[in-house]
Amino acid sequence: MGDSDSCFREGTVLGLGNPLLDISANTGNDFLEKYGLKHNDAILAEERHLPIYSEMVEKYNAEYIAGGSCQNTMRVAQWVAKKPNVFAFMGCIGKDEFGKILETKAKEAGVLVNYQLHDTAPTGTCAVVITDNGANRSLCANLSAANHFSREHLDTPTSQSIINNAKYFYITAYFLTVSPPSIMYIAKHAHENKKTLLMNLSAPFLCTLFKEPLMEVFPYIDVLFGNETEITTLAAELGFKSDDMEKIILHIANLPKKNEERKRRVIVTQGNDDVLYAADTMIIKYPVDIVKPEEIVDTNGAGDAFVGGFLAQYIQKKSAHSCVLCGIYAATQVIKQSGCIVPEKMEFIDV
Repeated sequence: MGDSDSCFREGTVLGLGNPLLDISANTGNDFLEKYGLKHNDAILAEERHLPIYSEMVEKYNAEYIAGGSCQNTMRVAQWVAKKPNVFAFMGCIGKDEFGKILETKAKEAGVLVNYQLHDTAPTGTCAVVITDNGANRSLCANLSAANHFSREHLDTPTSQSIINNAKYFYITAYFLTVSPPSIMYIAKHAHENKKTLLMNLSAPFLCTLFKEPLMEVFPYIDVLFGNETEITTLAAELGFKSDDMEKIILHIANLPKKNEERKRRVIVTQGNDDVLYAADTMIIKYPVDIVKPEEIVDTNGAGDAFVGGFLAQYIQKKSAHSCVLCGIYAATQVIKQSGCIVPEKMEFIDV
């Protein structure tokens, strides 16, 4: 990895997101219909969804996995880095058994965690409903304690130390539903200190229901991740009418930016189709490694893993080629596992 030691310092990257305990199970499509869920979608739980968690545990041999999109990315990035505590994470959990499990799992993965602890709300959970032998997954998150992260947590001495040490910040758009003031604090800190802000669109509904806070932070975003559905939803919300994905992402890459010296990068994943990397007027296409259907166990976390692989190379100032290829490698490894977990060995070879 060359000069990776100088890049892989403690707390080089700070992620902000919603720590959730994933409850993952294979079900039939009738289970999806029962709860009004869609293939490969992600939603926040409403009252009608609340029985889903106990039903999955009681009827479907569910597994527990330390999750939440941003925390997944930090874990995968740590796996690539092979050096503990390079990637830090903040979010809110409950003072309960699930919270203890989450913290233990994150620390085992080498993530430097600084959770805010809520006195009464339980640790958040996410139903990961897997269908069609792993080909499709649907997420239904009950944020609970994660929903109570407060801007004040960033003012604690430990938080301030982590924020000041970090050179890169990664925030999932899911966090827009929780604490826009925290996002804006980090965005302005990154801008004022010439640090890098990376963000993930996370889910189509965030581009519509949370458009206002998303567009407030948008000028500060240096690197944006999304899948094809999220990107087209954002473009439609912005009134940019085109069916040409390349035109759409170039338009988004060139939206107004606070730091005009550094062009925004936009990276779009499209399932089995090419990953698109856009900057300024340039687009690069990267074919993905096609995984045989019989090798796919669970597509949950593929996008989180892609960003984890990308980030681990990006902070080493590796080429776009290296960053995207490592992202593809990480995603293809994760979809061969049950849940967003990684194999024991990390065998990505930089080219």
